[in-house]
Amino acid sequence: MSTKDYLEKDYYKVLGVSKTATQDEIKKSYRKLARKYHPDANKGDAEAEDRFKEVSEAYDVLSDDKRRKEYDAVRSMPGGFRGQQGGGFPFDLGDLFGQPQGGQQGGAGERIGDLFGGLFNRGGGTRTAGTRRARRGADVETEVTLSFGRAMNGVTVPIKLTSEAACPSCRGTGAKAGTVPRVCPNCEGTGHETRNLGSFGFQEPCRECHGRGLVVDDPCPTCHGSGRATGTRTIQARIPAGVADGQKIRLKGKGAPGENGGPHGDLYVNIKVLPHKVFGRSGDNLTLTVPVTFPEAALGAEIRVPTFQGQPVTLRLPEGTPNARTFRVKGRGAARRDGTKGDLLVTVDVQVPQKLDDQTREALLRLRETGAGDDLRGELLEQAKTE
Repeated sequence: MSTKDYLEKDYYKVLGVSKTATQDEIKKSYRKLARKYHPDANKGDAEAEDRFKEVSEAYDVLSDDKRRKEYDAVRSMPGGFRGQQGGGFPFDLGDLFGQPQGGQQGGAGERIGDLFGGLFNRGGGTRTAGTRRARRGADVETEVTLSFGRAMNGVTVPIKLTSEAACPSCRGTGAKAGTVPRVCPNCEGTGHETRNLGSFGFQEPCRECHGRGLVVDDPCPTCHGSGRATGTRTIQARIPAGVADGQKIRLKGKGAPGENGGPHGDLYVNIKVLPHKVFGRSGDNLTLTVPVTFPEAALGAEIRVPTFQGQPVTLRLPEGTPNARTFRVKGRGAARRDGTKGDLLVTVDVQVPQKLDDQTREALLRLRETGAGDDLRGELLEQAKTE
């Protein structure tokens, strides 16, 4: 891509953010767009692949505070980047990249050259042969499904990842085994060349080595000289105890490999937890519904309730316990990050017998005859009369 292409692109527009966007807003927008246009999710879609490259390029500049500042400074310069014929600055753009005319050294030309060099990875006119900017690897997302018990206890799971990395056959050189690439004679290893168009001077990737600074005479049969290949690797990911359904775990440095010595990206693991037959989950607390009889609720009782992977506990029901009342059992919930545990929330479900024997029926009839409960709906009926 030429310098002109870089300068005419609006990276803020590409990411759909304002020029005053924070780093968090830029990162959030990038992740959303990267997931949408990632090649793995758009097999064979060339347009999506191009959008993915644009989004990655924009994020590469705007996520770096220094490069973003340089980018903003370049785009805010008055007169744009027109040459003499366009009515802009009366200088050759070659000056901007550390190539002052008339033997002059230093001054504004070199300072602006440094500015452009930092933005486009060219280092003015002082770049050494073969050097390329290290780039951080891409972030990767995956999903892991866990049983309720494994989520509660924590587990180490193998995760298989497919990403682009250095070709294993040539170790990233692009050259066939037993051979080595040579320094590009056209750009002398810088990876770029200057093209003069009248009053314009642009630096762009070398047409011979395509910006690599190296030429491969006998390409690697695996990567065909690119030095990159799609590889599969398996990592062991530790999922902490107490992880909840829908939670996202970040594993730093476990994403896609970087380029030119750059660090790995991060791996984001989306957790899906299968439901349990008995226990539910509410934040750090476990939930449990237990059936109780009408006499137990009315007269009070001590009942035994289960705990998750522990011994049952005795729960005391006070006399007159209503249906759906919830009791709390301390420290029998899910693990927290600080090492403590949530609670077990027990909700009683008062059961009404479907069949009555003669003795039970007679007892209930006597209870009804006492008149107990006649006024339960009196207040409700009175309130219903009001407007």
